[in-house]
Amino acid sequence: MSTQVKVWDPLLRAFHWILASSFFIAYFTEEDLLTPHVWAGYTVLAMLAFRLIWGFTGPRHARFSDFLYSPSKAIAYLKDTLFMRAKRYIGHNPAGAVMIFLMIFSLLATSFTGLAVYAADQHAGPLAPWLGAVGEHWEDIFEETHEFFANFTLFLVILHLAGVAFESLVHKENLVRAMITGYKRHQEYS
Repeated sequence: MSTQVKVWDPLLRAFHWILASSFFIAYFTEEDLLTPHVWAGYTVLAMLAFRLIWGFTGPRHARFSDFLYSPSKAIAYLKDTLFMRAKRYIGHNPAGAVMIFLMIFSLLATSFTGLAVYAADQHAGPLAPWLGAVGEHWEDIFEETHEFFANFTLFLVILHLAGVAFESLVHKENLVRAMITGYKRHQEYS
């Protein structure tokens, strides 16, 4: 019988699932359903603001300082994972840490360019006073950049899901369940 160890706090788990849901709502509604798209985007932005604060003030495994690894450590971890000899981590492993920072960056870029598009195209939102009259040229640039980062974020999500599935197999641990319950199987961790 294995023991369980608490890893993910309730706020971090709620953040994770709200962020994922909001991103997909925003991604799949696009311009066709503008109101849900905009509100899902605002929710993504609110979740990112929470995560940035929680990354400095939350419990141990929610803090950025708990999973700051060098790029060389992340690359070494990925190599070890491919050869099925990767070290187990109770919190985020080096590859997962890189993914978190990439997703935060990409989601911030998606959100702010979305606000710019909303301001330029609809003359609405918090950036409307500054970007509401920039013209079609800038509107097109904002829209192309917004779409690029939305698609890049989707690509990162797919990589993230593949990484979670692969890590779950390598370490014989259901990482999705851990993000639901907050608990991981107690083993030798670092």
